[in-house]
Amino acid sequence: MKTCRFSFLVELVPKSFTYAEAGVDRELRAKSKEALHALKQTYKHSQYGKVIQLPYGNIFPVDDKYFDLVIEGVGTKVLIAQLANKYETIGIDAIALAANDVIRSGAKPLAVADNIHAHVSDPKLVAEWIKSIVKGANEAGCIVPSGEIGDVAEIIKGLSEGIGFDMVIACIGELNRNDIIFGNNIKPGDVVIGLRSSGLHSNGITLARKILFKQWGGKHDPYDIPEGFDRELVYEVLEPMKIYVKPFLNAAGKYEIKGAVHITGDAYLKFDKLMQFSKGIGFEFGNFRPQPIFDLIQKVASEIGAPITDEEMLKTFNLGWGFAVIVNKTDKDAVVDGFEKDKMQAEQIGKVTDSGRAFASYRGKEILLK
Repeated sequence: MKTCRFSFLVELVPKSFTYAEAGVDRELRAKSKEALHALKQTYKHSQYGKVIQLPYGNIFPVDDKYFDLVIEGVGTKVLIAQLANKYETIGIDAIALAANDVIRSGAKPLAVADNIHAHVSDPKLVAEWIKSIVKGANEAGCIVPSGEIGDVAEIIKGLSEGIGFDMVIACIGELNRNDIIFGNNIKPGDVVIGLRSSGLHSNGITLARKILFKQWGGKHDPYDIPEGFDRELVYEVLEPMKIYVKPFLNAAGKYEIKGAVHITGDAYLKFDKLMQFSKGIGFEFGNFRPQPIFDLIQKVASEIGAPITDEEMLKTFNLGWGFAVIVNKTDKDAVVDGFEKDKMQAEQIGKVTDSGRAFASYRGKEILLK
C-alpha cells in the first residue's frame, strides 16, 4: 500500500526539464571533448615557438606576436531566423560568438571567415546573410577576407519555414606576449564584473525553443506577444548577441584583466576553467538581472509540465550578463566607469573566494555550481 501511494505521489510531481532532455547533454559533450587532447600531437608543427594553453583555448606564436584562432557556429538560432523569415541579424550572432571568444585571451580580432552550408544558395537569402555578417564584422572591427557557401541539399534539408542553412564563423586575433590573459593569477578578494547581455544571445536556444514555441512542442505561436513584452516573441528570441570587443579592449589597455569569460554555453559553469588555472580559488555570484525572456521560459516550462530548476537556468543561460572580467578590487570602480563611458552597462556580479567552489545566490537560494 505504501509503495503504491509513493508511486502515485511521484507521478503528481512534475519532472524537471533539463538541457540534456532538450537535446544538449553537457556531460556527454564534456566526455567527448576528451578526444581533443589528441590535437596536442600537432603542436610540434608550430614553427615559431610553443603553443600556449589558456583557460578557454590556445594561442600560438608567429615571429614576435601571438595569434588566437577560434571557430564558432550559430547553432539552432538559425531555426528562429527561419521561423521569423528575418535574416538581417543572424550574422551578428555569428561574429559575436567568435569575436567575443577571441578577446578572452587579450587578443584583438583581425579577421573573420564565414562558412555557410545551405539546402540551396538562394541569391536573396545569401545577400541578407552576408549583410548581417558585414554588420557584425564592422562592430567587431574585423575584415572578412574570405568565406564559403556550400549547397549541400543532402545534408541540410529544406524546411517548411524556409531554406535550411547552418552558419559558422572563424575569427583570428593578434596580441603581444605582455597582453596575454593567462588566468593563473586570480586571487581571493578579486571581483567579477559582468557586462550586460541583450537577452538570450545564442545559447540555450534548443531548450528555449522547446519550451516557448509550438513548432517544437512548446506553448506559444511565434508572433504571440506575452504579457510584459512589447514585441512578438520570435523577435525577442532573435535579438542578436552583444559584441564586447571594443569596450573590452579599451578596458584591457588600461587595467589588469586577470580573467575574461564569455558567458555562453554552460553559462556560469564556465568559471570552472579559471578555477583550474588559479588553484584554490572559488567564486560567489550574487547579482543577476535576468531579462523578462528568462522568467518567461521558467514560467511557461512550469505551465506545460516541464519545470526548469533555478540550478539548470544558471548552468544554461546568461541571466543578464553576457561577458565577465575579473579584476583587482581596487580597480573595480574605474573599470565599471570605463565600460559605462563606452556605453556598456557593467556591474559587479560576484567575487573570488578561497572556497575552491562556485556558488550562486539566486532567488533567495544558495546554489552550488561546481
